[in-house]
Amino acid sequence: MEKRSKRVTHADRVFDYLQSQDRPMSAYDILEGLRDDGVTASTTVYRALEKLTEVGKVHRIESLNAWTVCCGGHDGKTPVFAICDDCGIVTEHVDDDFADSIAGLSQRTGFAPNHSVLELHGRCSDCSTSVPSH
Repeated sequence: MEKRSKRVTHADRVFDYLQSQDRPMSAYDILEGLRDDGVTASTTVYRALEKLTEVGKVHRIESLNAWTVCCGGHDGKTPVFAICDDCGIVTEHVDDDFADSIAGLSQRTGFAPNHSVLELHGRCSDCSTSVPSH
């Protein structure tokens, strides 16, 4: 008996494409990258990104209006994104102290956030060390 191969969805295509990139991508960059794979409408990309975000496979980098693959393993804690303004690299970190601070703020104020994003803009260690000293 022949096994059927799993149907590749647009979300699968978008996720695989994002995994192959070295930086976050806008929906339109993703669309351009996947045109040859049969993805031809921005709404298709946005729906795929929404599904991937809901299941925790990708994150939206708000300040860049771009998406990146989740590093995984933050178990509901708030990820912190370090964004290099020079080279564009984005790294995802999880900081227990930050998560505790958000929980403490919520407890003190009664405000219950349903979505937390922390984005830090600056220079990565590679770009910081490549600057000539004066």
